[in-house]
This record gives sequence, structure tokens and C-alpha cells, in this order.
Amino acid sequence: MGKLRDNLNLIFSNLLFGANFSIYVSLLRNYFDYRQLFLLQAGVAALFFIPFVLITPRVPRLRWRDAVNILIVTVLIVYGWMYMMLWGATYTNPIDASILTTLGPLFTLMIAVALHREPVSWIRVTGIVLALFGVGILLFKRGFHLVEGSEGWGNALVLVSVLAIASNTVLIKPQLQRFGTLWVMGWYYVIGVAITFPFFPRVDLDHLYALPPGALVETALLLIFGTVLPMYLLYRGTERLTPVHTALYRYIQPAVATALALARHQEVVDQIHLAAGGAIFGGVLLMIYGTVRAHRRQERMRKKSPDAGAA
Repeated sequence: MGKLRDNLNLIFSNLLFGANFSIYVSLLRNYFDYRQLFLLQAGVAALFFIPFVLITPRVPRLRWRDAVNILIVTVLIVYGWMYMMLWGATYTNPIDASILTTLGPLFTLMIAVALHREPVSWIRVTGIVLALFGVGILLFKRGFHLVEGSEGWGNALVLVSVLAIASNTVLIKPQLQRFGTLWVMGWYYVIGVAITFPFFPRVDLDHLYALPPGALVETALLLIFGTVLPMYLLYRGTERLTPVHTALYRYIQPAVATALALARHQEVVDQIHLAAGGAIFGGVLLMIYGTVRAHRRQERMRKKSPDAGAA
């Protein structure tokens, strides 16, 4: 039951994140500047998670390396992921953005290889090259110039946000296991409030009150079911499951985002989407296959070792 719950956490977090892209585009194109929406997301997440720092039962002693890791990951989450994703969503479309998010597992595994936690293999190298080819299709589909304000520029910003969230899931796993998800996320936003609110103008509440009912509903959905809940579910799953699980479930996001974008007439699927999506999906699947094969080989070697036989 525990593993089932952890898998459901990842499934529902990706369903909700997938729905975000359509809401981002709707709100940013019609009602909000991306910096306003960023502050709203950070503020609501802080209101929810910070109390857990105070009410969580006694936790292990905080070491310097834990504190530094939490600080680094907070910057990655708040500015690398939330801020860059909203900035990029201002210019891109839901389908492009959701396809790029599936690169998260590839970045996660690349970081794990760089940290010598995973071995290098030709299957993984092929997967990286194929996925990066797909990224190139999306970034340069309008030509080889990333002009600020263009769709390619928006895709590049989304790509930075995907790299940030992928890095953080690798870096923060030891602290999640040591202190627990809610306590760590509470400290994200203690630090997050300190590094964001002094540097951005306050959100005009009169602007919120003046929004039409549909926009208010979308804003509430984004803040609660698109920010607080999926982040919590993602970290609960990350705390207990492997990067392979996280990788496979990310494929839910483009399916949900594409369905909503088509239903709301925000974008149409064309040959570029199909080519880029096929290359990226194929590359990530090769990376996952290489990871599974490497883990099975390590398990067989462990079982054949003299120590294992003696035990």
C-alpha cells in the first residue's frame, strides 16, 4: 500500500502539472504579468508550507552541508523553476512547454552520471543525443536566432526551468529522507520569501478583485491545485521512489497539456511537435532503458559476489 500511494503521488502530481500549462497561457496572455503570478505562487506556497517548520516534531540536527544544500535547492526551485517557467510561458505555447518538461528525467540521469552515481553507456549517450536533437527542433523551428520575446526564447527559458527542477530532485533527496518532505519544503519558503518579496513590487489586490469569475477560478486552481498540492505530491514520491519512476510518470504531462490546449484552441499539433516530441521521448526512453539495464547488472553482480553468497 505504501508503494501504491507513492506511485499515485507521482501520477497525480504530473496530472496537475500538465494542466498548469494551459492555465499559464490563459492567465499570462490576458490578465497577469509573469512577475505578479510568480509572487502569488511563492506567497501561497509559503503560507501553506512554512507552518510545518514550526509544528514538525523534533528532527535530526541540521548540519552545515544540509543547510547549504537546502539553500541551493531553494534558489533552484524559486528562481530556476517557478520564475523561469512563468517567464517562458509568457512566450511559448502549452504543447512546446509540456514536451520540454519530459527532459527532466534525462537531466536528472545526466547529473547522476556526472556525480558518478550512475555509469556511462552507449545507450545513454545515444539517448542524450536524440533528446537534444528534439530540443533543437523546438528551439530553432523559426530559424537559428533566439530573439528575446520569440517562441524559441520562451522555450529556452522553459528548458532552464526543467534543468533546475531536475537538478533539485537529485540534490535534495538526502535531506528529504533525513528530515521529511514537509519540513524541508517549509524551509524552502522561509528562504524563498526572503529572496523574493523584497525585490518585487507587491501584487495589486484591486487587480485581483477586478478579475472576471473565470480568471479568478483559474488563478485559484493554479495556486492550490497547480502549485501547493502537486509540489507536495512530487516530493513525497521523490523521497520514496527512484528516478526511473519519476521519469516514466513525466510522460503524463504532455498528454494532459496537449489535450487541454487543443480543447481550449490555444495551439494546434503540427509536424514540428510530432518530430520534436518523438525525438525527445525516444531519447528519454533510451536513457531510462540504459538505467534499468545498469541497475539489473549491478544487482546480478551483487548476488554473485562472495559476500552475498556467504550471507
